[in-house]
Amino acid sequence: MAKGARDAGGRIERFCPATGIDRDGDEWIVKTPKGDIRCEFVVNCAGYYAQRVGEMFKPFGGRTVPMVVMSHQYFLTEPIAELEAWTKEVGHKVPLVRDVDISYYLRQDKHGLNLGPYERNCRAHWITPDDPMPEDFSFQLYPDDLERLEFYIEDAMARVPILGTAGVGRNINGPIPYAPDGLPMIGPMPGVKNAFEAHNFTFGIAQGGGAGKVLSEWIMHGQTELDMWAVDPRRYTGFTDHDYCLSKALETYGHEYAMHFPHHTWPAGRDKKLSPVDDKVRALGGQMGAYNGWERANWFAKEGDDTSEEATQTWDRNGPWAKRIRDEVEAVRDGVGVLDLPGFSRFNLSGDGAAEYLRGKISGGLPKVGRMTLGYFPDNRGRVLTEMSIMRHDEDFFTLITAATAQWHDFDALNNGLPEGLSLTDHTDAYSTLIVTGPESRALFERIGTKADLAAPWLTIQPAEVADVNCALARVSFAGELGWEIHAANADMPALYAAVLSGGAKPFGMYALNAMRIEKGYRAWKGDISTDYTMFEAGLDRWVKLDKPQDFPGKAALAAQKQSGVKKRFVTMVVEAGDQDAPFMSTVYHGGEVVGETTSGDWGYRVDKSIALGTIRSDLATAGTELEINIFGRMCKATVQPDQPLWDPQNERLRA
Repeated sequence: MAKGARDAGGRIERFCPATGIDRDGDEWIVKTPKGDIRCEFVVNCAGYYAQRVGEMFKPFGGRTVPMVVMSHQYFLTEPIAELEAWTKEVGHKVPLVRDVDISYYLRQDKHGLNLGPYERNCRAHWITPDDPMPEDFSFQLYPDDLERLEFYIEDAMARVPILGTAGVGRNINGPIPYAPDGLPMIGPMPGVKNAFEAHNFTFGIAQGGGAGKVLSEWIMHGQTELDMWAVDPRRYTGFTDHDYCLSKALETYGHEYAMHFPHHTWPAGRDKKLSPVDDKVRALGGQMGAYNGWERANWFAKEGDDTSEEATQTWDRNGPWAKRIRDEVEAVRDGVGVLDLPGFSRFNLSGDGAAEYLRGKISGGLPKVGRMTLGYFPDNRGRVLTEMSIMRHDEDFFTLITAATAQWHDFDALNNGLPEGLSLTDHTDAYSTLIVTGPESRALFERIGTKADLAAPWLTIQPAEVADVNCALARVSFAGELGWEIHAANADMPALYAAVLSGGAKPFGMYALNAMRIEKGYRAWKGDISTDYTMFEAGLDRWVKLDKPQDFPGKAALAAQKQSGVKKRFVTMVVEAGDQDAPFMSTVYHGGEVVGETTSGDWGYRVDKSIALGTIRSDLATAGTELEINIFGRMCKATVQPDQPLWDPQNERLRA
């Protein structure tokens, strides 16, 4: 790699630590003992020192890098004669073995074996005052700690007896950087212009080629060929304190080979951001999940329900939650439900020209004053960068609301290219939301005392007074029923939640909401819509106005695609799924050939069917086409549905 870089004109300075960072206009200045280095772009590739280097960027808008340094041990045996003879005879090494139940890998190294466990009783280093990170740990290792590995060594020897025939040649116990989810961070440095990150690699050189490709694309083009949100540094926002990073790193390392079941939530690093009514939600039986650090109820348990972590370790749909989710959906379908939804990312954009600025960012049109719409932000290839709800309060005053996990990503999407004179501010932590929805929701608002126009049509917004509390009402429902979102300051949410509950609303959770939005075909960000799909491929044609004068990003690419036609298309499928629903990225087949992938799936309790959303080859995207979906190794028949919602296809209930 080094030779290739030098051959291409690159320069490598060894034994040259970076000691500081400064800026001069649009240039970075990297300070080193050998002199300053001036550059347009800078990348934090400091490995297990990435957090220390990240501190240098704080004066320029940076943050503490969310990571912990773990101790990873593996040992190499002495040469094994039988292994050497076999390798020479067949001309290749023995296959790599991973035992995902016990948690270790075993592979051949020269003529010996390399055993590397990911032990549950793992250890982090350099996390306490009595164990500080040294200034230089180059070419050094931690002391051996083989007692931690004893169980794994004994199990591996029982599994592969040849491992026990040779002595330990060498034990390696060294530092390995871990982000909270164990994935690297490759992409824009949050809050810092022309700065990038490429660190927290847990599998070393194996990730090098792909990481270099992705990083180069970010620097050269400002985007990547494939959607790389899974490793984007902006996936972690301000809640990632040291306690969170440490507890999640220990959990992730110790469960490196663990299964990720559909209804299982990992317990470490929780309760970082709480709703103003968190205590009440839990008292009502809320079983919580974390969404960008915010705790939300996934479902509501009743006395006697099994709420143990063990109960969630299944691929099946029908766990203790299933009946409760059905009850919650039916309450929304037949009466009225309420979902406490803290953590919506929300930004205010204002100033002369704000409307025109947004028109140049989105592919569609803006709402009138007092109304709202969905705004889709394409990249220059016409792919879906993000989706935001756009609320228009005045000619040049907007609130934009987006997914909790999109907070830093979508702020960047709005802030990049923001003209002078416009104001963009983040109000995510100051406000919260209740979704009040169902055919009885209007009657509920009347019962609890609401000063607002409850006859105002779908997609209107208005200031209101509910139960003597000032708030805003948005006539919209992600559940696909008559309903409103209540937006209010955090301090006012307890009174509003109490009033809505007293008015007869049944609390429902995120699992019920997900089931209902899939019945409506509503897309979820970084699942159903991402930069892997263009606006047309994602089935968002109605939000593309090629005839508007603004030259929004991707306009030319979308015009060309409209002319040539799409090769894949978003569809809704009904699946004969058995006990499991289609997870994200299940493979879709037609006649034994791969023709697409699912982007989300769930059981639709109102239509009583298993539903999958996904993209497939465009010539197959017609109603009635029969396909197969591989769901956890089982091929399940799926049928493409008409291009309309399965539930309330004409939106009559939504507009009631």
